[in-house]
Amino acid sequence: MELVKIPKRQENPLNLPPGMLKKIIIGVVALVAVVIGSSCFYTVQEQERAAILTFGKYTGESTAGLHFKWPYPIQQVIVVPAELTQRIHIGYRVNGDVSTPVEEEAMMITGDENIVSADAVVQWKISNIRDYLYNISDPEQFLRNAASSSIRSVIGSEKLDYAITDGKTEIQDKVREKLLELQNKYHTGIQIIDIKFQDIEPPSGQVEEAFRAVTNAREEKNTKINNAAKYENDKIPKARGEAQAQLENAEAVKKSRILNAQGDVAQFNAIYAEYAKNKGITESRLLMETLEKILPKAKIIISDSSSGDTVKYLPLNELIRNPGSASGASGSAGAQQQGGTSP
Repeated sequence: MELVKIPKRQENPLNLPPGMLKKIIIGVVALVAVVIGSSCFYTVQEQERAAILTFGKYTGESTAGLHFKWPYPIQQVIVVPAELTQRIHIGYRVNGDVSTPVEEEAMMITGDENIVSADAVVQWKISNIRDYLYNISDPEQFLRNAASSSIRSVIGSEKLDYAITDGKTEIQDKVREKLLELQNKYHTGIQIIDIKFQDIEPPSGQVEEAFRAVTNAREEKNTKINNAAKYENDKIPKARGEAQAQLENAEAVKKSRILNAQGDVAQFNAIYAEYAKNKGITESRLLMETLEKILPKAKIIISDSSSGDTVKYLPLNELIRNPGSASGASGSAGAQQQGGTSP
């Protein structure tokens, strides 16, 4: 009797339908491929930059856009807001619209051993991603400590009166310089854009009221000085203008009188030249002209009495009352004169 060998049936430990295991394997492989593929692409936003780490070492950086990288653990990407201007507050914290003072940061001692409260805002951004990520462990806390240290150093060398009045701008500049020195010294990768003080004032209470009174008095003093300078600038130019006008007017009067005098001299010289030629006629003409000037409405009767001894009769009162008979009187006077002179 011949035995027939029957092939052993393949076991299915998961008890799955035929072909299902193959589908599961394909699905798992596709899922792994999708996960790995999705991890190979990353997006950097407009205000961000990304540091690329290859086996944990910094190898480059990328800007805004869609980029490719090798999957982890070959490459890793750290995105930082390098193009965004950020702010930290010294002496207070802001949560929405609520501002909360932080006394231990704000209180400091001035150079003349007075207490002052200083609040400031520091604007900064990331300038070097590699230094920012690897040279300091907590960049924001480092910047806060550096800003607070710089403010205390500068205010500690100034007097309170100067710090709360005229020295605010100069103190800001000095603090900014010290803060920049610290960032450059430790290579933090942080760029300081600006620092602005919100308030530099004495603590609240009687000290604050006293300094407020001092500040008001100083402002009133400056206002009066400005008003006085304005009054001076208004009056002095006017006075100078009036003085110059008077000088020019005097100069004009001087020149006018000189010219008039020169004209009178020229006129006198001309008259004298004519007088020298014929003194009698010139004397008579000058005498008549002078009489016309000093007696403009007088009636003048001229009679020649140089010759003869006969007494002449001139009815002056009648001649004055009756001007029409002047010619007849003159004729009779002439006839009387001729009769008087005839032998």
